[in-house]
Amino acid sequence: MDSRARQGLVIVHTGNGKGKTTAALGLAFRALGHGFRVLMVQFIKGSWKYGELASAKKFENFTLVPMGRGFVSTDGDIAEEDRQAAAEALEFARMKLPDYDMVILDEVIYALGFGLVTESAVLELIAAKPPGTHLVLTGRNAPEKIVEAADLVTEMREIKHPYKKGIKAQRGVEF
Repeated sequence: MDSRARQGLVIVHTGNGKGKTTAALGLAFRALGHGFRVLMVQFIKGSWKYGELASAKKFENFTLVPMGRGFVSTDGDIAEEDRQAAAEALEFARMKLPDYDMVILDEVIYALGFGLVTESAVLELIAAKPPGTHLVLTGRNAPEKIVEAADLVTEMREIKHPYKKGIKAQRGVEF
């Protein structure tokens, strides 16, 4: 057996620092260079334009599907439409897993933390991953069971951020 034979990994990018989606996009870019088919399902984003939407169109094998409704209130008053959108995104990803070499569930851990999807549903999706498919999950505060189910976990830690100096989100960096 070739020592480089593909064994699909479960990869988690978590932590309070910036760069979780950016790191996942870096993996996608690398995978595309090897001819992989890549799917990115976005669980929160969906209501505004950001750079990766335009970039994804430039790659034949890259499908980016924003399925969220946009900003989700964190004050405990979650709209049922947000729960429905997240459930549909999770089901869509589960159905598409066999069709792609890499599937990125962008912000799924946020959706989990907001109560839009259940931990058991995310763990079931991880268990359903085909052996050769890489599955990437992003979002802050990955629960211990998700960390345990992963093969690779990276925590982004904020050290310094321009927002604290009053600098607004920058095109090409945050969106």
